[in-house]
Amino acid sequence: MVLGRNRLTQLNSDVSVQYEGSEISRNLGDTARQIDLLTTELQLAVMKTRMIKIEKVFNRFPRLVRDLSKETGKKINLEIFGEKTELDKTLIEEINDPLVHLIRNSVDHGVETPEERKKNGKPEKGTITLSAEHEGNHIIILIEDDGKGIDPEIICAKAVSKGIITQEKANELSKQEIFNLIFAPGFSTAEKVTNVSGRGVGMDVVKTNVTRLRGIIDIESEVGKGTKIFIKLPLTLAIIQGLLVEVIGETIVIPLNSVIEVVKVEKKEIYNINKTECIKLRDRVLPLINIDKVLYHCDTLPKKVDSQFIVVIGLAEKRYGIKVDNLIGQKEIVIKSLGKYLGNIEGVAGSTIMGDGKVVMIADISEIINKLTE
Repeated sequence: MVLGRNRLTQLNSDVSVQYEGSEISRNLGDTARQIDLLTTELQLAVMKTRMIKIEKVFNRFPRLVRDLSKETGKKINLEIFGEKTELDKTLIEEINDPLVHLIRNSVDHGVETPEERKKNGKPEKGTITLSAEHEGNHIIILIEDDGKGIDPEIICAKAVSKGIITQEKANELSKQEIFNLIFAPGFSTAEKVTNVSGRGVGMDVVKTNVTRLRGIIDIESEVGKGTKIFIKLPLTLAIIQGLLVEVIGETIVIPLNSVIEVVKVEKKEIYNINKTECIKLRDRVLPLINIDKVLYHCDTLPKKVDSQFIVVIGLAEKRYGIKVDNLIGQKEIVIKSLGKYLGNIEGVAGSTIMGDGKVVMIADISEIINKLTE
């Protein structure tokens, strides 16, 4: 219906240009607006029927924490907030495994033993907080513990010893980038393999699942104080708001939840730092992405234009600018898979059908950024 509505809106704008002021143009405009309103209402109603309270997932964790406390000999209190927050049925099913991994991690790596806590002047009983809340078209899930926190130096040393990064690279990393090493496949700080941890699987599974749900995961931690892990997920996966842009004559959709802003810069304001194009945006150096190289694997000749549109995108704490030739506009789009015959294409999350019947690709921002930062 949303695709049909988009097609009707397109026809309406074509007719209003060709037959401006005529009765047929006015009637078509009224009908298009009415269909638009009804489709939006129906879409909201259907979305509401798909919504399930997150308590269905949260209710499993008190027992899990109780069992793990006994197993590890720790005293832990689990506090749950926002369990009435609603989320799409599909997301509810998918988010369970990542949350189990994160809670197990908090119990095993985060909260200390009663003796350690006493020594550090903390109450014997540790606290893990699990909460959910809405923020616009997203849901934010927070897992917080008052444990020992994450020590960046230990993470770095472990990553270097496992060959995940080199010592030179480790010296250049920021605190946030060090925390992100936890998500590397095979990474574990546990000294011995137990039922709870040390197998080198867990956080990379969490990252994969969250990315697949087009979500963002972020870590904040302070040594001795505790750790906070934020997961930001879209409320629904079927229909998204997209920014339509033009790159080398092709129209692509950039999901609006990744877009922070759009800027227009002069060509002379684009600099090269270590063979990477960058711009300076409000005291921050922003690396630029040539999306045509990633998606179309082609080097286009630089156009003789004075200015360049840049779409500023964010993923977790990372910020990048995508160079685009033109901005077309914002649209609500239905995500369609590419089908088995095309399979998974790097950098493409799916496709959608435009109002004029054209098939347009939807860029997978997280995959594009990860590919560039490998």
